Amino acid sequence: MGLSAIDEWAIVSDGGQVKPVLKILFGAILFCGFAWLGWWIWQGDGETFSVMIRGEKLPEPDPARYEVLVSELERWQQELGARYQSAATDREREAIEHDARVILELVMPEMMYCWLGTGYDFNGTAEKPGEGPVACGYFVSTVIRDAGFKVNRYKLAQQPSGNIMRTFLPKAACQLKVGADYDSYVDWLEGMRPGIYLIGLDTHVGFIINEGSGIKFIHSSGSGPYGVVAQKREKATALKVSNWRMIGSFSSDAGVIRTWLRRETVKVKN
Repeated sequence: MGLSAIDEWAIVSDGGQVKPVLKILFGAILFCGFAWLGWWIWQGDGETFSVMIRGEKLPEPDPARYEVLVSELERWQQELGARYQSAATDREREAIEHDARVILELVMPEMMYCWLGTGYDFNGTAEKPGEGPVACGYFVSTVIRDAGFKVNRYKLAQQPSGNIMRTFLPKAACQLKVGADYDSYVDWLEGMRPGIYLIGLDTHVGFIINEGSGIKFIHSSGSGPYGVVAQKREKATALKVSNWRMIGSFSSDAGVIRTWLRRETVKVKN
């Protein structure tokens, strides 16, 4: 059997014996290597390592697709808005509101996915996926603005999560639970109507996408892996550890849909 490179390096000429000092040195290198790998996995909650061993590519921001989606959604907003303005009956308007909700629920999550892999910074204000780091509030406010809502994204992003939600939703539509058991809470979320939700936590804000078969928490994470992520319930650490959770349905709220169709300016709650 042939010798490996390590074997050849370790063996010396005096009878083929390995010098003790080389054994110690090689062992130290292995120990340091595994220690570093363990720290790396811990920092990234294991996600980066699991992706690496599966041979998959990590998400990369997709600004080009984002621009296409923004443009398409603007076209739909113009078309549906014109129909809404000329509608003669409540039944016609309700049908257009339904169509608008369907379009938003199809396109907005795809816009969010374009941000995956964008880095996080507490002061990050990136306007497009991957052009720089983005804080949680700026991620939420930018996606909402680019979806066609006329809102000051800077002012909105700088508000506490409760104010961000109340900017779009009435108080009665924002459901607050404090200290709820995590698994029971997520079970409750998964039982709600499929769609796009805004969620505010102790010191964080993001989107919940209820897909009917489960949820995804899409947010700019201030902990590992430090960036925009879409996490299922098992990986959504920020959602799990938060004591304060307020949620409201963004896409099924009639006021939100009408604001979008009429292109009304949204006044930020502060």
